[in-house]
Amino acid sequence: MDRLFASGTVNAAVSGEGPALFLFHSLLSDRASFDAIAPELARSHRVIAPELPGFGGSKAVSGGLAAVADRMAEAVSEAGGKNAIVLGNGYGGFVALQMAIRHPTIASKFILADCGAAFPEQGRKAFRTMATVAEAKGLAAITDVAMRRLFAPEFQAAHPDLMRDRREAFLKTDPEVLKAACAQLAELDLRPELSKAKMPVLVLVGEHDEATPPPMSHELVALLPNARLKVLTGCAHVPQLQAPGAFLDAISDFLTAAPAAA
Repeated sequence: MDRLFASGTVNAAVSGEGPALFLFHSLLSDRASFDAIAPELARSHRVIAPELPGFGGSKAVSGGLAAVADRMAEAVSEAGGKNAIVLGNGYGGFVALQMAIRHPTIASKFILADCGAAFPEQGRKAFRTMATVAEAKGLAAITDVAMRRLFAPEFQAAHPDLMRDRREAFLKTDPEVLKAACAQLAELDLRPELSKAKMPVLVLVGEHDEATPPPMSHELVALLPNARLKVLTGCAHVPQLQAPGAFLDAISDFLTAAPAAA
């Protein structure tokens, strides 16, 4: 069931009952990237899978990643209550991390899958190149690159139907939203502000993630006040699609642990 939050600006699929659990999707995908795990999570949580600002039925927002995080904080505050949990993958992880810094009491804990606080120069260059090519030639020209950033070639070859679905989802992305997000991520450096995010954080990363390589997650855990890391063997940038069972196992204890006392 879809519902609108944040004064009607954020469209989200809602299922299940229990503590609120928000699922923030990546830049090169959409909220369907959580379809393999949402039904199981909905057995114990009220699962809220929004379309991030500028995606699907959610209105775009100007002002960069901070503004996106503020808009999503409105949605979390409205729908989640003080013990909400936020899980972000890729770009959704960067949004969640920015939210944790700017709104440190908005949720009881965060799960950050395949993100970081800042990209190395090679990663920054990749975002600039994607934005330039997409503007000049359209999204179709970078679809192969986008899919490679999400999934290893072997996984793509073994799951043609899933890859067809993921390519179609990517081609529905608003090019201007993609271009703006690429520019923001190319310049992003949240490292000086990580000390503000004192809530419990679980950081996950796929062993073979090329988009946000494991060293980014190691650095993130080292700089956050209360974080731990799990590396998902054999996975790339979207582990919840590639290995949903392993992903659920990795987050299970963290989800069920009692929130820390204020």
